[in-house]
Amino acid sequence: MPEGVPVWGLTTMAGEIYLLRLAKLDVYDANTYSFQRSLAVPNARRIVDITSCEHYRCVYLSDHDSECVRRLDVQGSIKQWPVNDRPWQLSVNTEHNVIVNCRYHHHHHLVYFRP
Repeated sequence: MPEGVPVWGLTTMAGEIYLLRLAKLDVYDANTYSFQRSLAVPNARRIVDITSCEHYRCVYLSDHDSECVRRLDVQGSIKQWPVNDRPWQLSVNTEHNVIVNCRYHHHHHLVYFRP
């Protein structure tokens, strides 16, 4: 994997490593670490976290400045859910729901999405 390019987050899914680099994802083979492809995230402003869901075969990205969560599937299709707050950390629970920790001026609350 190339050095010197900042990685803002990472997750694994289906034998691949997804590295968050500004407004794109670089995908590597989890066994050989060889580069597979890049996935663009159009209209991304400030993505601050990434997580994945093996069940739905997608990654979720929290876009802090756009106040949304983006869902990117393995084919590259993107959906966007408005949060109407500043999303930070993401997680996927055992029921495959997305949990979003929103934070604005030291106030925190959780938002749940069902894909």
